[in-house]
Amino acid sequence: MAAAAVTFLTGTPLNSRVVVRFALHGASESATDALGTLTARTDTSVTVQTRRGAVTVAFADVIAAKKVPPPPAPRPRSGPGAEL
Repeated sequence: MAAAAVTFLTGTPLNSRVVVRFALHGASESATDALGTLTARTDTSVTVQTRRGAVTVAFADVIAAKKVPPPPAPRPRSGPGAEL
């Protein structure tokens, strides 16, 4: 557990956009990221709503966390089939 990252997650308002790096269980020294909206917090975990669904991360597995800016606006389509 990274104490500074957990402190950040416990103090960050819900509905903030965050990225949380956390350790994967059963994989030696492997980690992954959850990028999305911080939607829930308990005494032992946080939930991040990602594009693929909700991800609950135990504080014991947190490696790093930070606030991130909103996603970029969608780009207009170009090329064949794009509206003119």
